[in-house]
Amino acid sequence: MLPARFAPVLFSLILSGLMSCIVTCVATWKALGLGAGFAQDWMQAWIASWPIAFAVAFTAAPLVRRLVAKLVKQPLQG
Repeated sequence: MLPARFAPVLFSLILSGLMSCIVTCVATWKALGLGAGFAQDWMQAWIASWPIAFAVAFTAAPLVRRLVAKLVKQPLQG
């Protein structure tokens, strides 16, 4: 188990990996079709995009949390 202080990094790593994998799959499929070499083209796109997605997710997460906190109805404090 990792210490709790690594939670934001791990969250960003997992979320960005999953999202970039799905998005690059769809984008590669739409651009090239499901022909020969699809998997290799997709994996190349994913490997190139994951570090960018991770950096964006990690740096944007605090801003997004603050924005969501402002947009949701907060329970009344007793």
